[in-house]
Amino acid sequence: MTEIDIVPMTEGHVDEMAELEQLCFSMPWSRDMLAGELVNDYARYFVAEDFKGNVVGYIGMHLIIDEGYITNVAVSPEHRKSGIGSALMRQVKRTAVQEKLKLLTLEVRRSNEIAQKLYKKYGFSVVGVRKGYYQQPREDALIMLARMGEE
Repeated sequence: MTEIDIVPMTEGHVDEMAELEQLCFSMPWSRDMLAGELVNDYARYFVAEDFKGNVVGYIGMHLIIDEGYITNVAVSPEHRKSGIGSALMRQVKRTAVQEKLKLLTLEVRRSNEIAQKLYKKYGFSVVGVRKGYYQQPREDALIMLARMGEE
């Protein structure tokens, strides 16, 4: 496991998060979109920092009444399979408990079996499909849900 700290997102993380978006996603969020989450009272974002303070991953969640919607999960390609995704998922689950959420949801590309395996490890199961949800390349999304307290 890579030595990391999971910390709440700050303005100082936004540039590196935007770079990570470019590496990880075919339709990345802009720097402004990420910065906007800092002033969103319903957003909770956490960053994985390496021992030098560099952003090597992050996770975001929006709170919607008693539900959490995971917006983004990103880990830098050179740090994948080192436990960072798991650490980020554990943090979001802890936050869900603190916020008294009843469930968490997310979408994932049908072809992204590695991410699906991670989500299943943290209690998520497939509950539906969004046809053609992703662009570049066009692909269906699997809707995954985890009920809190049901690991």
